[in-house]
Amino acid sequence: MEEGRTVPADLRLIEAINLKTDESSLTGESLPVEKNAGVVFSEQISVGDRVNMAYMSTPVVYGRGEGVVVLTGMETETGKIAQMLSESGEGSTPLQKQLARLSKFLGILTLIMVALLFGVQLIDLAQANPTSDGWLNGIVNNFMFAISLAVAAVPEGLPAVVTIVLALGVQKMVRANTIVRKLPSVETLGAVSVVCADKTGTLTQNKMTVVCAYINEKILDEKASLGEESKFLAMGLSLCSDAVVDDGVYGDPTEIALVEYANKTEQHKTDLEKEAPRVNEIPFDSTRKMMSTQHLYQGQKLIFTKGAIDSILKVADRIDINGQVRALTTQDKNNIMAASDEMANDALRVLGLAYKYDDNLKEEQLIFVGLVGMIDPPRPEAAKAVEIFKRAGIATIMITGDHKTTALAIAKQLGIIEPGEEAVSGEEIDALTPEQLQEKVKHVHVFARVSPANKVQIVNAIKANGSIVAMTGDGVNDAPSLKNADIGIAMGITGTDVAKGAADMVLTDDNFASIQKAVEEGRSVYANIKKTVLFLLSTNIAEVIAMFVVVLLSLFLPNHSLPTPLLAIHILWVNLVTDALPAIALGADEKEERIMEEKPRNPKESLFSNGGYWVTFGYGTVITVATVFAYLMIPIIEYQSYSLQAIAETFANNPDVLLMSQTSAFCVLALCELFHMFGMTSLRKSFVHNFKTKNWLLWVAFFVGFALQFAVVQIPGLNAFFSCYALDFVHWLYVIALSISPLVVHEIIALIFYLKRKAKDKTALVK
Repeated sequence: MEEGRTVPADLRLIEAINLKTDESSLTGESLPVEKNAGVVFSEQISVGDRVNMAYMSTPVVYGRGEGVVVLTGMETETGKIAQMLSESGEGSTPLQKQLARLSKFLGILTLIMVALLFGVQLIDLAQANPTSDGWLNGIVNNFMFAISLAVAAVPEGLPAVVTIVLALGVQKMVRANTIVRKLPSVETLGAVSVVCADKTGTLTQNKMTVVCAYINEKILDEKASLGEESKFLAMGLSLCSDAVVDDGVYGDPTEIALVEYANKTEQHKTDLEKEAPRVNEIPFDSTRKMMSTQHLYQGQKLIFTKGAIDSILKVADRIDINGQVRALTTQDKNNIMAASDEMANDALRVLGLAYKYDDNLKEEQLIFVGLVGMIDPPRPEAAKAVEIFKRAGIATIMITGDHKTTALAIAKQLGIIEPGEEAVSGEEIDALTPEQLQEKVKHVHVFARVSPANKVQIVNAIKANGSIVAMTGDGVNDAPSLKNADIGIAMGITGTDVAKGAADMVLTDDNFASIQKAVEEGRSVYANIKKTVLFLLSTNIAEVIAMFVVVLLSLFLPNHSLPTPLLAIHILWVNLVTDALPAIALGADEKEERIMEEKPRNPKESLFSNGGYWVTFGYGTVITVATVFAYLMIPIIEYQSYSLQAIAETFANNPDVLLMSQTSAFCVLALCELFHMFGMTSLRKSFVHNFKTKNWLLWVAFFVGFALQFAVVQIPGLNAFFSCYALDFVHWLYVIALSISPLVVHEIIALIFYLKRKAKDKTALVK
């Protein structure tokens, strides 16, 4: 193996000359792993710590080596990941489960209602003592009526509307830098209670960066370390590196960070190499833990040596402070080690630099310059996203292949953990039973040095606790856990094809903050779907109850029965046309301002929770009363038919009155939906707030729906097809007055909520 090659199988190394491999896609390790063929382990250790092994599909980034193939194909570590992927099954989302339960409920309810209504009609038919032909015709007519009731009970447009609402959610997700691969997962994000985030590249920038320096006996932060006094330190670190940054980025991530550090001090490597060309070098090796280069600089040969601080201090006997060189004392060494320890405690990787002018390239009698501390830093916006998740009741858990100290340092900076919290390693997870791990995930927020199998175990333990979990990742090692999670979120830029294929969503900017925005949109989508479902069911309930009430009223008539207030074609028109536009408009509604201050919903909670039954049956009753009154009002108002018997006789003797009454009921039912739509946008706010929103679909749905309803009633030929009577101006005024009733009820309820809020605020102010 040599630099640039990819390891073809799992190998036991027999020779490793400064060999480093990039195992980030396999283990999540953010830095190349230095290999050592001479190490022999006597006990089982994690994949990331097996420095005497090289794994299939990992590229060699430095040095060279030889190894013996010990595992191939599905038996390799990469193959085991593929095996886990093939064993992972697809589960139903919370919304799919709820809609399945709703479908079952509606199906059973419809059968009961149809059977009950058919039985009532048979009793009514028996009371009339019909002839044999009358029995046959009566049974056929009653059966057809029962079927029309079944049509009324089932919202035929619901599947299409839910799909459209989810598709609208997908469009919103794109604006949040999220590509949705599986449509139902849009809503599932709204129920997420735990976000498991991979550290490297998601919470961090996946880019080693110098964040502090120690020079002239003081530690400088990132901004101060770019000042004038650090220029010589930055120059030496850049020249004593093999990385290239100016024309693309090539080389070891640590050396890239050093070159970029010098670039930030306006010392670009291409210019430095012209000013001080390299004439000799001693390459890095794992024994010395140093690298030295010799340069021709201003007519002299200048040697730079960089490496681990303990190695640098062994070969340095002087120190450069503010340009003055003096002997390196014990106190100086103590100060340097204290600075190094302070950086190491913050999980920084520490490198020291020394120099001297000499014609002979030897690593001895060097002059110490300073230290730099580097790390893969957190994304600036990730901390804010974690804080928003906390307010929303969503726990953030970091899962990484890196070491505990690094993971804890990043987690502390991001606010994922509180002071005193510890991390759990992959080896510790292996020693736990599934039940013990379930308890562990309730309070542990950092899991470090984990294997791909450990990640799956963590995700499954969280799901076993009843939580909805989102998992992020970019490497091959993340793919099984992405597939097992309720929502798998892959990185779009640095993510592997395997990770993207296993995920439900892909972040186009690899940014953790985008997950927060996607969760926000997911909550909004669910809220809109719930509005839509309750809206559709309340109108369908009204159709069913209106039909059923009229049939029950017929039982009190000895010689007549009341005809149905709605014909089958009216019901189909309402369910498929006038239902759909308002429902889609509600599905495109804007999200609530404080939607991320609410706790995650219980994935097992019904669509009717938190007052859903009251909304459905309450508004359904209001629309029923309006529809039935519209059906009866013409005989009562215009023909003074004040009894049921008189109304039935009026209908029997005057078919036009019956047709006009059925048309009025049909129009009131359809227009009630349009006014009810405005109230459903927010159950606690006055409908006036709709004038302030940007959801223009509400107004399109209202005016188009009104125009369509007017057309099927008033246009000759079309009204005959829909069995409607052309209403005059006065009748339309009656219809509109009755149709506003759901909105009037909504305004009364909104006023009650407003007065309650005012009273609560006043009480809080007094206290």
